[in-house]
Amino acid sequence: MIKIGVFGASGRVGKLLLENIKDEKDMSLSTVFVRSSLDFSIDPSVLVTSDMHSFLNGCDIVIDFSLPEACETLLEEAIKTPKPLVIGTTGLSPHQINLLKQASEIMPVLYATNMSLGVALLNKLVYQASAALDGFDIEIVEMHHRHKKDAPSGTALTLSESAASGRGLDINKVRVSGRDGNIGERTEDEISVMALRGGDIVGRHTVGFYNDGEFIELNHTATSRSTFSKGALRAANWLSDKEAGLYSISDCLEID
Repeated sequence: MIKIGVFGASGRVGKLLLENIKDEKDMSLSTVFVRSSLDFSIDPSVLVTSDMHSFLNGCDIVIDFSLPEACETLLEEAIKTPKPLVIGTTGLSPHQINLLKQASEIMPVLYATNMSLGVALLNKLVYQASAALDGFDIEIVEMHHRHKKDAPSGTALTLSESAASGRGLDINKVRVSGRDGNIGERTEDEISVMALRGGDIVGRHTVGFYNDGEFIELNHTATSRSTFSKGALRAANWLSDKEAGLYSISDCLEID
């Protein structure tokens, strides 16, 4: 039985994790980290703690859906007390990404900006389409609920990296995330990533390839956050016996 520790249990996906774990035959919820207290009831057998050392020692593997600053603290502490980590927090800074890479040198870490099977496949399709459709303009649009704090979404940024990789481009040199005023014509290698926010949209990502006379659009729509929580549990089950290293959701799902 794999003992799961949930970091970020008060969030939307975190709460779903607590419910979805109950349906897993080979997993159990053992620890939950909180900054103060939970505003909902939980099985009394589960350790609910604000002490990071107790949290890490009370589980076999950690699933994190928190905020970047909290994830940074988790990574710093996990480096002292190594534990397999499934990281689903988005909006990480370069420093936090470097911490994540540092942690992966001494423990298995699976980092994914989106835990769904559909998005993992979408990234592969975007790479292939980008490589094949030379000369097509690439535009990415993502839509999320009004409460999402980071923009563009981590999923959209990962899709833009897949698109750039398909053409051998450095995404940091070609990404555009806003247009306003008389900015001139679109450049040839430009890859735009635009963010829309409103209502309770779980998540929708569209990657378009546009040419004179034709265009292709690849879409993924999440209709329930359960796709993220269940994907994270699948990732945790897969990661639990792996060697130290940095893994992706594609590794877990064996999508080449």
